[in-house]
Amino acid sequence: MNRRTILFFVLSSLFFGGTFVAAKAGLAYFPPLLFVALRFDIAAVVLLTYVLATSDRADLLPSTRGDVTGILATGVLVIGLTNALLFVGQQYATSAVAAIVFSLNPILTPVFAAVLLSDERLSGRGAIGIGLGLLGVALVVSPDPASLAGGDALGKAILFAGAVSAAIGAVLIRRADATLSSTVRIAWGLPLAAVLTHGFAWGAGESTASIAWTPAAVLSLAYVAIVAGVLAYIAYFALLDAAGAIRSNLVFYVVPAVSTIGGWALLGESIAPLAVVGFLTIFAGFAVLGSESIDVRSRLPNVASGSAAIDEGAPQEEPRGFRSD
Repeated sequence: MNRRTILFFVLSSLFFGGTFVAAKAGLAYFPPLLFVALRFDIAAVVLLTYVLATSDRADLLPSTRGDVTGILATGVLVIGLTNALLFVGQQYATSAVAAIVFSLNPILTPVFAAVLLSDERLSGRGAIGIGLGLLGVALVVSPDPASLAGGDALGKAILFAGAVSAAIGAVLIRRADATLSSTVRIAWGLPLAAVLTHGFAWGAGESTASIAWTPAAVLSLAYVAIVAGVLAYIAYFALLDAAGAIRSNLVFYVVPAVSTIGGWALLGESIAPLAVVGFLTIFAGFAVLGSESIDVRSRLPNVASGSAAIDEGAPQEEPRGFRSD
């Protein structure tokens, strides 16, 4: 990963992690599905205004089937359905259970990538790194075994469905190989997500009359709409384009850690000592995964200098990390 990719990773983690804190505060004033729908209304207006002011018309219109597929996967699966399921699922499960179930996203992504993509596979070292990351998430949220065993099955199923939706959507975006930029793709996807979640809210009987418009409600809505609804998705989809579906969804390992710190700082929630061990375990998982992406041999002087002496007429081995279809 280069510095730009690392920056996108950090920003995605921070912005998405703050979403859980803002959502927890906002759900005291908004019905869950309507909260999500209003979030996407505002985000869609903000981002559409930005792309219309900064992009040429030719760069805004989808021109290939991959563009259309990428927009649908973005708006329906990764943004709309995932957030609707997440907000509703949190109504029936504890925060610890929600964080653990939703952090299955990086585990599910390689499964779908192995089926749908030809250039992404999970190695043994990658499996170890992901396992360490998941263990770290469990330590950070410090789940109660009794809660995990006897918690509300409906809430767990809804949250799991949200993780599945996000994982499938990320892989489909990668497979679509769209020509549109990630920012333009989000600008198209947000209105789709807004329409979808408004439909869910209407079907569930939620009404704007039940909203309590307080300063705290406005602040939480502004965060989930602009920071988490625009800036976070710009960073995340740029990361997805640069790093691939498997490594991009490792963001969801860091999100519970960010949420824990944010809850402690802003909502007065306590941080268990075991969470510190969890943070270190997560970083260990990242170190294992990161070491796999470095080709040490290519950095050795004798290898670099010897490459020029290769017979151009001899059959060449494909670059490491690539494979013909």
